[in-house]
Amino acid sequence: MKIIAVSLFALPLAQSLFAANPLAIASEAEWKESIIASEGITIRNGMAEPTSKIGTIRTKVYKFDQKRSASSLRIRQSAIWQNWNPIENLGPANLRDAPVLLTVGPGDYWIFGRYGGLQSKRKKGQKPEASFTPEPAKLKDFDIPLMTTPDENQYNAPGGLKKGRGGYHAWQSRDMKTWVHHGPVTEGFSKWVTSAEWVDGKAYIYYDFPNDQDPHVYVDADLTDGEPGKNMGLAVADPSHGSDAGFIRDLDGKMHVIIEDWSPISANKRSWDSPLAGHAVSSNGLNGFKFGPPAVDNRTKPTGKVATYKHPHWMKEDPERFPSNIAEYEIHQPEQEAYGDWAAICIGGQYYLFGDYDPAGGHQMAVGWFTSPSIDQQFTWCDKIGNGHPDPDVCFAEGQFYLATQQRTDYVSPGPWVESVEARVGVDTNNDSRIDTWSKWSEIRERYDYIEGFSKQVKRTPAELDVSDLPPGHGFQIELKLTDTTGNKSKPVIESLSLSFE
Repeated sequence: MKIIAVSLFALPLAQSLFAANPLAIASEAEWKESIIASEGITIRNGMAEPTSKIGTIRTKVYKFDQKRSASSLRIRQSAIWQNWNPIENLGPANLRDAPVLLTVGPGDYWIFGRYGGLQSKRKKGQKPEASFTPEPAKLKDFDIPLMTTPDENQYNAPGGLKKGRGGYHAWQSRDMKTWVHHGPVTEGFSKWVTSAEWVDGKAYIYYDFPNDQDPHVYVDADLTDGEPGKNMGLAVADPSHGSDAGFIRDLDGKMHVIIEDWSPISANKRSWDSPLAGHAVSSNGLNGFKFGPPAVDNRTKPTGKVATYKHPHWMKEDPERFPSNIAEYEIHQPEQEAYGDWAAICIGGQYYLFGDYDPAGGHQMAVGWFTSPSIDQQFTWCDKIGNGHPDPDVCFAEGQFYLATQQRTDYVSPGPWVESVEARVGVDTNNDSRIDTWSKWSEIRERYDYIEGFSKQVKRTPAELDVSDLPPGHGFQIELKLTDTTGNKSKPVIESLSLSFE
């Protein structure tokens, strides 16, 4: 882009400011005012949405008094993120309970869970564990001695041969397919692990104690040694019952927690979930969490009446702090949706929360997710997927996104961007209101990558078409072709576009 130094006094002020502004379409009114021809497209909820496998859009010719030079066309899709495909269960065959994912960096992926025994996924012909003889093994990119196991694509590192402690264990992968067991990362009393984050080269492993109560945290500087890290104790003094919290560190280094708040619901009747999710922030992720407005609030009408229910674990696991299993809640009507077991990820500043979804009515549970352009704003509902109690977690690995659950099926996605989107830009060079030069049709898409030092913050490169080779002109027109290529329920829905100028 060429920059020419001029005095603002040499040009009218309005003209100089206008030259820097892009041509943008970002609302329902702007879409309807801009489109002069379309096929297989409807404008709904402020977005251009295909109604068939292929849809096309042509805008009007935008006229300018002075010639302008186009720079790039940028397109943004809907943030709803329905682009998920089912896969076989992630992780090792003998992982039990709710999976917790942690991406340390490229080719360095972790999954945490309780260590179990034989699994029905063991393939025909594999020896039972009792008759299996481990043998030394070598794997690419693992410079430590390994031993084979009865389960396919699973190996034990030295730490994985240490005696378990009744809590969560760690498995590591370079490709999300082959897993190396490194042994325990928590003790038996800290078996209710909910979330993990990566902070300055250390794993922060969060667990409830007792179950469904105040999050505590381990700090583990070596996940490979088969020993739990340093137990830092209480991290979040939850003002309500619930927990099952998800943690995410923002790009400024502050730690956020999204936590179940059971104050408006009889949680024991609703999969131990709630319509209300609290949000607290800490500067270090270890203590000092301060609560602000809720992240999710789908409560119905409060009645002012208070009722009680019992939790089976509180008094049994920590009788000193919880001499009673009784919890109070305010009755709300009508019946409420319930969510929980939160997990968070952020893609280019767009935050997502994944969790249990227990709908009002039939209570057929699924994974549900919400989104927000800021973690400090309330999140809005996106969609659901799967069947069963999921207790999910989500991560970015191997250039795509993985959604791990307790269901029989897990999921993978290339990201919120849905293919395919083709675009071209035309120019009226002689001011006769007709396009005489077009850029080539090009397919564009968003791209995603790691942000060094962060596990759940993912870089987003916008979908952009370079049109700087086009000649200057008095008018510009944009054409799009949207093709649904996914085979799932998602489709390329365009939220906004902008044509920038030099």
